[in-house]
Amino acid sequence: MGLAAHVNRTLIVIPTYNEAANLEPLVASLREHAADADILVVDDASPDGTGEIADRLAADSAVHVLHRPGKEGLGVAYRAGFAWGLQRPEFKWFVEMDADGSHRPEELRRMRNAAYVADLVIGSRWVRGGRVLDWPWARRLISKAGTAYARVLLRLPVHDATAGYRVLSRRALEAASLDTVASHGYCFQIDMTRRIHDAGLQILEVPVTFVERRHGTSKMTSGIIAEALWRVTLWGIAGWVRRG
Repeated sequence: MGLAAHVNRTLIVIPTYNEAANLEPLVASLREHAADADILVVDDASPDGTGEIADRLAADSAVHVLHRPGKEGLGVAYRAGFAWGLQRPEFKWFVEMDADGSHRPEELRRMRNAAYVADLVIGSRWVRGGRVLDWPWARRLISKAGTAYARVLLRLPVHDATAGYRVLSRRALEAASLDTVASHGYCFQIDMTRRIHDAGLQILEVPVTFVERRHGTSKMTSGIIAEALWRVTLWGIAGWVRRG
């Protein structure tokens, strides 16, 4: 097998915590729609047996598992998964994806194609062609308001800064200085977006359909919302100071 078979690969990073009902069908769908990609499950010691399911799925050589000692937040799990992938030079692109079924694997092909011309591709719910299914109005409001707040304070040229379905280049992850990212919850997405934007790298949004989870419970809490609010506010103030 030649060198080309070993480079420029894609790693799909999937953080999990109590996703036993969702993980196996998700991995099966990814193996169908992104058969050339590798999958890394980052499990935070799920008490429902998600980690054991991941270990069984890793009988497939394209599926890998990173076990972590406990639940520390989405951002921490992604940082660990990205660090794992960055240590392996064959991976050029990295996919962020939730385990709960809200991100549809059949839409990944369009996002990966866009990654040939952009360092960050966001699967966006709030651009033309994007939509959300089965979300209550309060969740819609929180998502749209969060992005609007970040757009204004951080001058971000995106419509869905909190989206968790993404493709990032190796260059984007290196430019983001992962070791200095302190965000734990969903503001990790905003943090990464601002870092990549501030580095002058190309960002594209691709419309996707977001589907509310069918099994398990949402990880969204008031604490996660509060963290995003105060971090975005601090980043915005720091930006105003730098610009004088």
